Amino acid sequence: MSDLFEGLLRPYDERRRAELVAAYMAVEHAAEPVPEVRFPALREPALRRALEEMLALTGRTLVRAAPKEWTSGYRDDVHAALAADPSCTPPAEDRAVLTLVLVHSVAIPRAAGLLGEDTWRSAHPAGADELRRRSQLPVGELDAALRRLRAAGLVTQVKAGAGDAGGYVPGPQFHRLTPAARRRLQEELILAAGPDSPLAAAVRTRRAAEAQQGDPA
Repeated sequence: MSDLFEGLLRPYDERRRAELVAAYMAVEHAAEPVPEVRFPALREPALRRALEEMLALTGRTLVRAAPKEWTSGYRDDVHAALAADPSCTPPAEDRAVLTLVLVHSVAIPRAAGLLGEDTWRSAHPAGADELRRRSQLPVGELDAALRRLRAAGLVTQVKAGAGDAGGYVPGPQFHRLTPAARRRLQEELILAAGPDSPLAAAVRTRRAAEAQQGDPA
């Protein structure tokens, strides 16, 4: 890693270099977003720009997960390239189960006014029984998909209270989405949860207009 970042780190003294490397390791490898109060390279704008440049060398970018919390994620152009690669696409079963979790723990509570419009932190888990009722997968395949999603950090199993069976909410990987990626996913949730709703119609209209604007013909 020192060789990769040597050119960017060279202008800084030893203390600043250590602060930049510490912040890089934290945003890249911590399971949850890290508070900027713990890392000078996240608090100071000049060092934060240098950290952005370090991340860019590996196709990553700095993501603000909360007003004073940071993580990292793939740049939008890298994300698009990975999404187009079939080898990077999760199995259909995993995608279907993840969609169910997102719809029941985020989209429906958000439509009811229980969640903010730009958060993946939910206190309304999708219950295991609800997932079994809604899924067309056999129980064994559903449970296997949930295990894979948990291992990938895409869902988290939680309990809503003492004696409660709990359920599943979006995992920490969702904090790594850039604003553009969050918007795309939120639109997909609208289309999945309420395809005939006015919001879904607005999403389709806007996307058609953008596609027309991007057509050179």
